[in-house]
Amino acid sequence: MNKQTVLNYHNRTKHSLERYAKGPESIDWEDQPDQFRHFSGCEIVTLPQPGTKLEPLFADLDNPETIPAKPLDLANAGLLLELAFGLSAWKQFGPSRWALRCNPSSGNLHPTEAYLISTGNSFINSGVYHYVSHDHSLEQRCRFSNNFADSGILIGLSSVHWREAWKYGERAFRYCQHDIGHALGALRYAAATLGWSVELQAEWSDDDIAKLLGLDRDDFKKQEHESPDIVCRIHTHTDDMPLDIKALLKAAQSGAWSGKADSLRAYHMYKWPVIDEVATAANKPRTEEPERLAVRQPIIKSSCTKTATQIIRQRRSAQQFDGKMPPIPQTDFYRMLAAVMPTAAAFELWRWPPKIHLFIFVHRVEGLAPGIYALPRELDALEKLQAATLADFDWQKVSEALPLYHLHSGDCRQVAKTLSCHQPIASDSAFSLGMVAEFGETIESAPWQYRRLFWECGLIGQTLYLEAEAAGLRGTGIGCYFDDSVHEILGIKDDKFQSLYHFTVGKPLEDKRLETLPAYGHLDGVV
Repeated sequence: MNKQTVLNYHNRTKHSLERYAKGPESIDWEDQPDQFRHFSGCEIVTLPQPGTKLEPLFADLDNPETIPAKPLDLANAGLLLELAFGLSAWKQFGPSRWALRCNPSSGNLHPTEAYLISTGNSFINSGVYHYVSHDHSLEQRCRFSNNFADSGILIGLSSVHWREAWKYGERAFRYCQHDIGHALGALRYAAATLGWSVELQAEWSDDDIAKLLGLDRDDFKKQEHESPDIVCRIHTHTDDMPLDIKALLKAAQSGAWSGKADSLRAYHMYKWPVIDEVATAANKPRTEEPERLAVRQPIIKSSCTKTATQIIRQRRSAQQFDGKMPPIPQTDFYRMLAAVMPTAAAFELWRWPPKIHLFIFVHRVEGLAPGIYALPRELDALEKLQAATLADFDWQKVSEALPLYHLHSGDCRQVAKTLSCHQPIASDSAFSLGMVAEFGETIESAPWQYRRLFWECGLIGQTLYLEAEAAGLRGTGIGCYFDDSVHEILGIKDDKFQSLYHFTVGKPLEDKRLETLPAYGHLDGVV
């Protein structure tokens, strides 16, 4: 039943050339949900001043083990949260002002909430803390008993589905999962910059996570509740004591909880019960998860000379591209693709075999004929992809360094634009791509893995965002595309494979009408 509910949701929320998935008939832009959740009645921990610059170069993150680990203290824990989930800038146009963050979000709505769990660290009381990116502060939701064993810190992520549904209606559940993947990527890059690493606590059930983060408590307005997603352990390489999950959950259940979630204020004009239905059907139980034994492979070296903190903070989503841009260097294109392979350092936190493969519309890349290309991210997937797609595709390997295959030559700019809901960012770029998932068998084996497929897409997207910045370009995630039209172009006839996300990279055109303001100037009275 759960499997069928997930499949029904997926099919019903497809966009098509004839109709878009169900969404609000009208939007009151003055009545957006509050992007910044607050819990009233909590003790506030103000984190040290944000904006610290660190020495490691972005290119150094290919070999994170060479970066000296920073000590685990309040300043560095705060820096981890800032670089992963904090503000990167404010934009202003006339009287309107809005925040940008290091982790991107569909429609800049930010359904993802982040929590820090301290297990007896000397710099902060043990307990559960909600991170408020606007204030760069922590709200203590739960205080554990003082005798809890120190196992470092954990980061918990959850989603407020209604924040996304306010604009996108039924398709919002998909976008929330994309955002979790982006958040995981942002957390990995932030941790690596500090010389730390991230371990996904993949065995945990959603119910476990809800109990730890207090999401099962009656502290939320009915339609503004948070759904549990993932808990990550941060390894600082100085305190790798075993983590006692049972003791941690017991500490949360017996701890002293405080605070109530403030209303997100916007009026709930539309109801989308199908989102709650699929969220229930995709609920994850406790599982046994094998350790992934993938060996990191040498990667095409980045030419970027900027620091990692600079690249992380300058990441933006391009709104439009220069459609007359010259071709980008082939080495930059290959570097971006190499960075999203499962054997690259950015994917060391990912504990499962890759299920997402890329079909790329190349428009402007030196030395490559415009057309359609494929990047199977797993060797075993090659034959399955060949069998599932058009017989006319020639599948000619074009690189010794990458499993990149030429499929079809031709100007595909109009096709790419049409498939991505007629958006010029898919055609005016250097290249755009569709992320195609090994879908049917994955959902058949476990319906909750539906969410994980989108997470993997978001992780790929976050890597491409940062790699684009490092190459002097810019990226944009595209959640709006015509699902089955993509499948038709590729020759996919059933649900063995499904397209779950699009992305595009090019030379951005800056809107000079917009003023850029410092990320945390408001804390100093500047903004």
